[in-house]
Parts: sequence; structure tokens; C-alpha cells
Amino acid sequence: MKGIFLAITFVFLLLSVSEAKPKNVVFILADDLGWADTTLYGHTSLYETPNLERLAKRGMTFSRAYSNSPLCSPTRASILTGQTPARHGSTAPQHHTGEVRLKPSVGKSGNPSLKALQTNSVTRLDPNLPTLGKLLQSAGYSTSHFGKWHLGPEPYSPLEHGFEEDIPHHSGPGPAGSFVAPWKFKNFFEKKPKEHIEDRMVDEAVDWLQERQEDESWFMNYWMFSVHAPFDAKEKLIGEYRKKIDPTNTQRSPIYAAMVHSMDDAVGTLLDAIDVAGLADETVIIFSSDNGGNMYDKVEGTTPTSNSPLRGGKATMFEGGVRVPTVVVWPGVTEPGSRSDEIIQTSDFYPTILNHLDVAIPSDHVVDGIDLMPALRGETLDRDAIFTYFPHSPPVPDWLPPSISVHSGDWKLIRLFHEGEDGAHAFQLYDLKGDLGEANNLAETHPDKVAELDQLIESHLEDSSAIVPIPNPTFDPTKYRPEKIGVPASKHRKGNTSSKPAGGWSATGTCSLQVAGGHLRITSTGRDPQMVAAPFPEMRGGSFIVRMRMKTKATGAGAIYFNKPASAERMPTFQTKADGEWHEYDIAVPADKLDRLRIDPARSKGVILIDWIRLLDAGGKERKVWNF
Repeated sequence: MKGIFLAITFVFLLLSVSEAKPKNVVFILADDLGWADTTLYGHTSLYETPNLERLAKRGMTFSRAYSNSPLCSPTRASILTGQTPARHGSTAPQHHTGEVRLKPSVGKSGNPSLKALQTNSVTRLDPNLPTLGKLLQSAGYSTSHFGKWHLGPEPYSPLEHGFEEDIPHHSGPGPAGSFVAPWKFKNFFEKKPKEHIEDRMVDEAVDWLQERQEDESWFMNYWMFSVHAPFDAKEKLIGEYRKKIDPTNTQRSPIYAAMVHSMDDAVGTLLDAIDVAGLADETVIIFSSDNGGNMYDKVEGTTPTSNSPLRGGKATMFEGGVRVPTVVVWPGVTEPGSRSDEIIQTSDFYPTILNHLDVAIPSDHVVDGIDLMPALRGETLDRDAIFTYFPHSPPVPDWLPPSISVHSGDWKLIRLFHEGEDGAHAFQLYDLKGDLGEANNLAETHPDKVAELDQLIESHLEDSSAIVPIPNPTFDPTKYRPEKIGVPASKHRKGNTSSKPAGGWSATGTCSLQVAGGHLRITSTGRDPQMVAAPFPEMRGGSFIVRMRMKTKATGAGAIYFNKPASAERMPTFQTKADGEWHEYDIAVPADKLDRLRIDPARSKGVILIDWIRLLDAGGKERKVWNF
């Protein structure tokens, strides 16, 4: 009996140790560090990152970790709030600009070569949000922020978001002036000539850590300036890497390699300090990057880096722009040297940290991230998808129009807002398991998968109340260059092929079509169901009337687009009667001639039945009839 009691006691003690709450958390965020810029994944022969490997040996390396955005500030806001950019509204890194904007909006005009209007990003992190720093500070944690912020100057700085210390208290997009002193920070100066800013930042972080050794608990944000522009580094390191350069290698910048080296050195310095203080078993360490590697600037005549085998880089929606190196060390949870293929996103760290430090998240604060603890234990995560919302078009070679993507399993779908025909969305679909480089767009051959994943996108946009791009009223088709978007123009213009033609109509937007029971059945899965008539010979004799018999409980105003390009100003609308009864509608189409027709029957989810559609000219003559 005594033996059983001792055994039970031993098991209880083991469980108590494994579930013990860590005292401290360090969040190391690199800037612009690509997935292939470290030795963690075996895709570089130039860069040296032994300290990241040392960190990985202590915890878990994630091979499918994603930033919330292909640019920095949106990801940073997501880390601190647990929300996606679609919800918090920070979608572009404009937080160093003079304009204060706490709510997103959609633009009123845009580039005439683009079919969609981009949105206006939030330019400051709202101090009313319950950020990670605020909640941990309220729970008694000492808090500090070192390095890059880029979420707004005072009164939107780290000091207003729960951090007691902020060094160097700089709101710009990168280090002021250079990495190597003399710097140009407003009130922060070098201690010695040619001091490297990352060396200084980690020294400041170590000093703060040593002062807090006796504190009950602490949270450190160490958000590195490395390896963002401007591109400079220690001369000695640059010289060492010049000797290693292979001109045939896509990673061939000795300056960038030296920047990666200094970044890794800083990680090592911080690990040493944690070890010397005896805090390794009590400290969670998270390492990640705010977006993918910079492939597009120029450094001594070449690009800073390459994200190969991934496609694209920073500022693009392809994998190279959003897949990032990530390591998590959680004492008593992560198995040393372990790896995980689970899909995670930087917004997941907010609920993971707070949940397992027993810090309550306010009930009125919606969180998009999920708790990563199952993955950290080596288990699978219960999640349908992650979303990357980027309604902008930066001028980089692998650019895309305003878009949103969803990752679900091995599939990735990118929705290009209003890039299809007559204002419909266009899509790029990739099977990442067999096509990591995103070379083969499968949208046309897998319409059902497009429809399934686009429904997830639409649900997320609705749930987050996202401000989304709208058709560009100043779009000029003579300036449109779809071949630059990475797929042939003939394929790109087809938009969503989410279902096969039914009764002479095809579905675009958030719906599918089926002829059944003598009716055209439209199943709307979101707020943008659209149906496009098969091309027909040009008709003259307008204006025209679209007459149809329809019933539904789906709500929202209907609309009709016609001809090409469709004009939003002349678009006729009608009020859908959402009572589930049959009604006839007559909608005037103000066109002298007609050769294309698209009907948007409602603006919500639901089933819509159409009995028949008739097209009449100005004299009341039926010119075309669709009976189902």
C-alpha cells in the first residue's frame, strides 16, 4: 500500500512539474528574416545561424509557420492582439507616417490599371486594445520592449501598450540611419564608435534581465532591427563572407550574410544571459519573423537574399512572403530538438501565452489565433484554416492585386479581389504538398476546392467585419496587364470557376449553381453570390429589361452588371424580397446594345431559386429566354 502511495505521489509530482507555469517570456521577432535565411531548414549554404540551431535544440522548430502579413506592422499588431489584419485593420506598414487613422476605410480612387480599389490601413495601434503587454503588466509581470516597434509614436508607443521600458523608443520602419554607428535616433546614442545597433539592443535587454532576476515574473519583447534595410554591417564580417560568395548562388550578398550573422550573435548573447541567470527552465522563448525575406531591394548590384525554394518574398502573397522561421522553447512542454509540421500563425501566440500564464483575455475581445499548446506537446491542432489579408499592391516583381489567402491542409487559395470578368473575383489555387514553389495554378481544374476554400475566406471576412476592396470606378482596361500577375491572361480573366455552367449560367463569387426541379438553384455561401450568362451575340434595341421570377430568404439588394467593362455607375439595382415567396422582377438595363450579363441576386448566405429569366428590348420584344 505504501508503494502504491509513493508511486501516485511521484506521478503527481511529475505532472506538477510538467504543468508548472513558466515565470518569464521572451519574444524575439526578427525583421524581414526569410524562411530560407537560416540553417534551420537546410536551404542555405551561405548564412551561419548556430545560435538559432542552439535554440532549436532546446525546443520545437515549426516548418509551416506563417506571419499574419507579408509586411511588418500588420504582423506586429496581430502578435499583440491575437487578431488578424482583417479584424484589427492594420494592413500596411504606414505607422510611421504623420496621419493618425484608427479605423480602416476603402479608397475613393485608384490606379487605373487595377480592377479593385485598395483599402486604407489603420496607421496606429489603438491604445484601447487589450494588448499582450497590457494584460501581462496588469497580471503583475515586469514588461519591456527593445528594438523596432513600427506601430506608432507616442501616444501609441510601447509605453502606452503595457511596456514599462522602451529602448530606443523609435517609431520608424527600421534602424535610424544605419546599423553601425553613428545612428540618427532622436534621443539614443552609441556608447562607442561603430557600435552595432543589434549588439547594443541585446546588451540593453541583458541589463534589464539582470535587474529583474529577483522579480516574480517578466515579459520581454525583443523585436530586432535585423535584418531590415538599410543594408550595412560590420566590416570584418562583410570581409569574411565575401570569401564565401558563390556568384551562381541566389543568396550571394556578403552584406546581408553579415547582417544575419549579427542577428544570430544577438540571439546567442541573450541565451547566454538566461543561462547564467539560471532562468532557462523558467523562461519561454519564442523566435519568429514578421514576414518573409526581402528579395527585391538592391545591395551592391544584387538582391539581399532569395527565399528559394519558395516563390516570392516580402510584400507578396506567395509563400516566400509569409512563411517564416519559427522556434518555440517552452520548458516542460516542448521536446528538445523536436519539429512540427502543424500550420501556425503569429496571432496564435497571444492566446497561447495568456492561457498558459493564467492571464484572462477580456470577454469582449475577439481573438482569431488559437492555443498552440497541443502542437507544442507534439500533437495535432484542431483548426480549419489560417488567413492572410493583404488588400494592397506593392510594386514588387511578384506583385498581386489586393488579395486574401487561406491555408487549409496542403491547399492554399488566393482570392484576387474583383480581378475576374465583370467584377468577379479571380483565384489562384496551389497544392503546397507537391508544389511548394506555387508554379501550378489549379483553380480551373479544381473548381469545387476553389468554392470550398473561398467560402472559408468569405466567412472570415464576414466574421471580422473586414473593410474590403471594391471595384475600381476609374479602371482603364487599356492599362490592364494581367500577364504580370503570374498566370496567362486567358486563364486569369475567367475569374471563379466554382461550378460548371448550369442552364446557360456560370457561378462566380460566393455561390454554386444547379438546375433542379425546373428551377435554377443558387446556393449562396457568402455575401457576394454572382451568376454570369454564357456569352451571346451582341443585341441592339435597348435600353433592355431583365425580367425574372425568383424566390429566396437571402437578404440584401440585388444588382445587374452588363457589357464589358461593366460600369458601377450605371449598374441597376433592385431590392430582393426575402420572404421565401415567388416574385417577379423587372430591372431596367440602360444600354443601347448588350452582349454580356451578370446578375447578383442577393447579398447574404442562403438558397435562391429562379424559375425563368427573360431579356426584353425597348419595344418589349423577348430577345432571349432562359427556362430551367
